[in-house]
Amino acid sequence: MDEAMVPRMNAVDHEFSYANNSIFQKLVISKVTPIIEESIKNLFRETRPTCIKVADLGCSSGPNTFHTISQVIHTIHGICKRQQSELPEFEVLLNDLTENDFNSVFKSVPDFIERLKEEKGEVGCYVGGVAGSFYDRLFPTRSLHFVHSSYALHWLTKLPVGIENNKGNVYMARTSPPNVFKAYADQFRKDFTNFLSLRSKEMIPQGRMVLTFMARKNADPSKDDYCWELVAKSIVDLVEQGVVKEADVDSFNLPFYTPCKEEVAEIVEREGSFGINDLQVLEVDAVPLYTNEKLRNKELGSNIYVQMGENIANNFRAVLEPIVCSHFGDAIIERLFIRVATNVAETLSSTMPRKIVNIVVSLTKM
Repeated sequence: MDEAMVPRMNAVDHEFSYANNSIFQKLVISKVTPIIEESIKNLFRETRPTCIKVADLGCSSGPNTFHTISQVIHTIHGICKRQQSELPEFEVLLNDLTENDFNSVFKSVPDFIERLKEEKGEVGCYVGGVAGSFYDRLFPTRSLHFVHSSYALHWLTKLPVGIENNKGNVYMARTSPPNVFKAYADQFRKDFTNFLSLRSKEMIPQGRMVLTFMARKNADPSKDDYCWELVAKSIVDLVEQGVVKEADVDSFNLPFYTPCKEEVAEIVEREGSFGINDLQVLEVDAVPLYTNEKLRNKELGSNIYVQMGENIANNFRAVLEPIVCSHFGDAIIERLFIRVATNVAETLSSTMPRKIVNIVVSLTKM
């Protein structure tokens, strides 16, 4: 991937860090927990290794990092306790791009191990980091028992080819030409197929994988309402103010794709390395995106939409700032996300989207 387009999140020490602006991602992970539990239970019926190797792909940094790992250990600990059998050891491999704030991840490991000890007694859990793209080989052949990824696979390896005519947009939009939708779908198909092929080499037979990513409900992408349209509108506003050049906007698109359920099923079946155990469209209440503790503890009256707009703009900024800076420079950042906050607030005051669409797929290595 072009280094300028690497979708790295803002670091923990950043004022608008991903760690402090990922409450919605945490909610999505919690909604997927029953599917992860079922996947782990089925895995443990098939194999009883002395050491279970777990990989979390796109782990990022912050409080969400160890949530799924905790759930895996909790599930297996419960099984072993009921069966009065010995608890296996756990090798936990946390993966993200080299730009990820791994220092903050590693600093949180001792607290994570201490919590495990307090809750479950002595647990042999060994944590390591594996830096690199999950669109490349990362692990030895047939070494992984369970693979998890949440809110990462909707990022593409690169911008699709042939989307130069997507003017005034930063992603697929209702006003995008038909070739833009096709180009994005083709790039996702290539990337996701490659991802599955690579993981099939790294996982043991009957290994399990649970993947969650943003999605859309409609098979026809031109009928969906995309949140990035407000970002595009905000950038165009800066063009009208003379802050950004129109040509720079026309050459800016996001390496991102939200597939529909049918696309995911077709790609998995065509690639052929995995069987689908469960494939769900998961609609998650968007309210945590609009609010935070500060909002919940204040009487804001008519200012509520202003505060909600700022909160959502901060969520966008935690994810998009590095990509925006690489294309437009950092001088526009403050003005851009002030515009995003304003445009979001105006949208929320008239209509408030209640659900964000996700896909969760549980797979078994054939």
